[in-house]
Amino acid sequence: MSEFTKGLQPLNDALDGSSLRVLIVHTRWNSRIVDALVKGTYDTLTAKHHVKPENIAVRSVPGAYELPSAAQRLIGQAQQQSNNLIANVTDTMADIMGDMVDSSDKSAQKTAAGSSDSITPMGKQGPFDAVICIGVLIKGSTQHFEYIADAVSHGLMRVGLDQNVPVVFGVLTCLTDDQALERAGLGDSDTRHNHGEDWGSAAVEMALLKL
Repeated sequence: MSEFTKGLQPLNDALDGSSLRVLIVHTRWNSRIVDALVKGTYDTLTAKHHVKPENIAVRSVPGAYELPSAAQRLIGQAQQQSNNLIANVTDTMADIMGDMVDSSDKSAQKTAAGSSDSITPMGKQGPFDAVICIGVLIKGSTQHFEYIADAVSHGLMRVGLDQNVPVVFGVLTCLTDDQALERAGLGDSDTRHNHGEDWGSAAVEMALLKL
């Protein structure tokens, strides 16, 4: 029987996420595991793909069932902020054009230019280029696991399709505690691996995807 190596084949080209704005939404349930996954995701975004820390928004929700609605709401809020920003810039440009007829405008521009070094850089404004939803579901003695896993997976897929924003499914669905620990890079297993690293790379790749 032929053998193959499991896992994702890496891209030949490096992915530069320095221009991206990324949202991470994570649960507070099973926090030890979730915290490790969030760290793995964040470190991969910043260290490997050069996403600027000020362009990463991190928000938490109680549990996995809340992830789809939270992602949808935050995506919508970011889009609205972007629309408001565009409107404000348009109004400001109109005011500047009107002020250009004022002879005192030159001195005002000179004063503004002289104080520009004191302005604190802000993070990227506008809609999110990718969203990563992180949580951990571990099977118990009831059917709760099956219901939540099914609802969350379908919900996150729908958010991504409806909002036209890449939504990375970062929810572990494990049968045991050890499985969850191993997939967060924790525990004693020799095969442990932090899947947050994969989710960070997937988010950047999908955000940059184009013809």
